Amino acid sequence: MGAPDTDGPPAAGVWTLAGDRLIIAERGGPATVLVPTEQVRLLIVDLPLANRAKRLAALPFAVEDQIAEPIESVHLALGAEIAPKRYLVGVVRHEVMAAWVDTAEMAGLGHAAMVPDALALPRPAEGEWAVELGTDRAIVRTGEGGGFAAPPAMLQAMWQAATSPAVRSYGAPLPTEMAAGGSTIAPAALSERLLAPALDLRQGLYARRRAALPNVWRRLGWIVAIGAAAHIGIAAADTLMLRRIADSREADARAAAAIAAPGANLSGDLAASVTDLLPSGTGTPPDNFLPLLTRISGALGPLAGSLTVRAINYQANALTMEVDGTDPGLVGRIEAALRAARVPGSVTRSPDGSIRITASNA
Repeated sequence: MGAPDTDGPPAAGVWTLAGDRLIIAERGGPATVLVPTEQVRLLIVDLPLANRAKRLAALPFAVEDQIAEPIESVHLALGAEIAPKRYLVGVVRHEVMAAWVDTAEMAGLGHAAMVPDALALPRPAEGEWAVELGTDRAIVRTGEGGGFAAPPAMLQAMWQAATSPAVRSYGAPLPTEMAAGGSTIAPAALSERLLAPALDLRQGLYARRRAALPNVWRRLGWIVAIGAAAHIGIAAADTLMLRRIADSREADARAAAAIAAPGANLSGDLAASVTDLLPSGTGTPPDNFLPLLTRISGALGPLAGSLTVRAINYQANALTMEVDGTDPGLVGRIEAALRAARVPGSVTRSPDGSIRITASNA
């Protein structure tokens, strides 16, 4: 179970995770496991903070309004900066991420990066889509830096709902309407595209372990560790001195803040108190259309063969999808699929026989 589908050592190369089995996709290059994007929510999040540690601390608060699951039930991975102060973020349920890591570890790929497969496509220009259409699924990477996966039967309706962006195709031929304004391209090798992936899910609790080092490097590591220990005493003394300097500067900062804002409450954490005095931002809500559409398409994936998407509309934070299907029990099956995926919404059958799905980010 979880054994890689190859005869060679699993030290390098690009691997695809299919169920609980790893299949070699391309030999050579950095060790990377491509995981199904259907089980990863890719979000674009504004994080105007100075360093990575602060961005990681703020991340749960930045995404909690964009996901339906309790924040403690998901793993959050911070990706590349895709625009000034805007970052790619991956959201995966803990049990899913843990199972993926176990599979990689058992296959000898505990040192491999773990990347949603949509991000293996080249990032297209702003406002465009890169699409790889297969027999059972389609993966899409958007010009904004995110991506998603969907059943092929839903791809064209999703494309139309996204105002029909120009498409760069990397897989099977696309529907005529989608292909009209795009192009078909042979991408660079996977290993080249994944030298610096936009997102590696192996972070935090699931950080990847390094491959075993040769003996000479282990010895060097011990030497470095001993040297570091010798400096701990010096560092401790320096820390005490810096603490005194910091206390003095904090007192100066409190005095300056009291002059600038008479009567303000500056007790407790000084940084938080001063931050509260700053003007707030615009409060512009995030664009939740694509994440919501991705969640619905993922929920309806198992039913793709029994329904046809007629239209998709998005307004006032609510998405309405009209679908056709001849199965008399389809309404109940759709409701069950949405509940299982924790997508809040309703399913009704219209007088003309079509089925209307209404969902929101609430």
